[in-house]
Amino acid sequence: MYKILTVALVLALSACGNDDAAKGPGNGGMPPTLVDTYTITPKEVSNTLKAVGSIRAIEAVEVRPEVSGKIVRINFEDGQLVTAGMLLFSLDSEIERAQYNEAMANLRASERNRPRIMELASKQLISKSEAESALNTAEVAAAQVQSAKARLDKMEIRAPFEGVVGLRQVSVGAYVNAGQALVELVRLDPLEVEFQVPESQVARLASGQNVQIQLDALPSVKFDGAITAIAPSVQINGRSVSVRARLNNQDGKLVPGQFAQVLVELSKAAPTLMIPEQAIWPNGDKKMVYVVRQEKAELVPVELSSREPGWVEIVSGLKAGDVVVTAGQMKLFPGAPVMLAKPAKKSP
Repeated sequence: MYKILTVALVLALSACGNDDAAKGPGNGGMPPTLVDTYTITPKEVSNTLKAVGSIRAIEAVEVRPEVSGKIVRINFEDGQLVTAGMLLFSLDSEIERAQYNEAMANLRASERNRPRIMELASKQLISKSEAESALNTAEVAAAQVQSAKARLDKMEIRAPFEGVVGLRQVSVGAYVNAGQALVELVRLDPLEVEFQVPESQVARLASGQNVQIQLDALPSVKFDGAITAIAPSVQINGRSVSVRARLNNQDGKLVPGQFAQVLVELSKAAPTLMIPEQAIWPNGDKKMVYVVRQEKAELVPVELSSREPGWVEIVSGLKAGDVVVTAGQMKLFPGAPVMLAKPAKKSP
């Protein structure tokens, strides 16, 4: 009797041991591993072209005199905003004004003589050739007035367009030569950014396409613009094409010569599945991801596509709503029980 009870007890204990052995990892035989996770949601990705460019003025010129002369007046302050046609420099015009006055006096005399010449010619008191000579004299006098006026006008140097003058290079009393640089004039609004794009991307650009720029000096500010011109040829060195985009600069924050980061939105991609890069778990030549399903880790092969900083697009293997492990993979194996460290993060 005792032997039978002993055998039954041994068999019962053995059965219990077998049940515990059957409870392997992931079946309650070990505590769950704490992991960080991310819940996949469709993310709209912009297809953006990035480039580096330089801010430049659309209109900029070195103001230079057409004739030589002595500066007698400067009518602006350095850095002043001037309007188109505003007088900037006056050269000594005493001789030119005298020549103009003399030409005007000759013209008036010729015009006063015209009626008398016509009358004498009609009465045949003078020959036809004498009358024509007198009339030609009047025409020559008119031409001399125009020539003298042109020379006089060149003694006044005016702004060709509205803009801001720079630092003048001369002072009152200085004698300047024709063509000598006196001051720079720059239109500051609007400006443009010039940048290079690879020849492979040129076909995706068009005039009027929106761009956005950022400056190192103002990293938190973005400036909007639009493409105005695309060079018709490819540069041999670098195999790139020059592009220009116009920028509004009403607040004056942009300055010609600044470097700029240029972003051109080529197209809006359809919503895609993006996961954090740290969720990718290499396994030989394959890319794997741990997915949490029913509180257990499941190792899933995935196919990757495009990347963004910190993110990678999933083409196959996962679906929206899947919870992927982003930290703690070193302690996992397929079927391992897991516990979420905190609610799964979603796409920002």
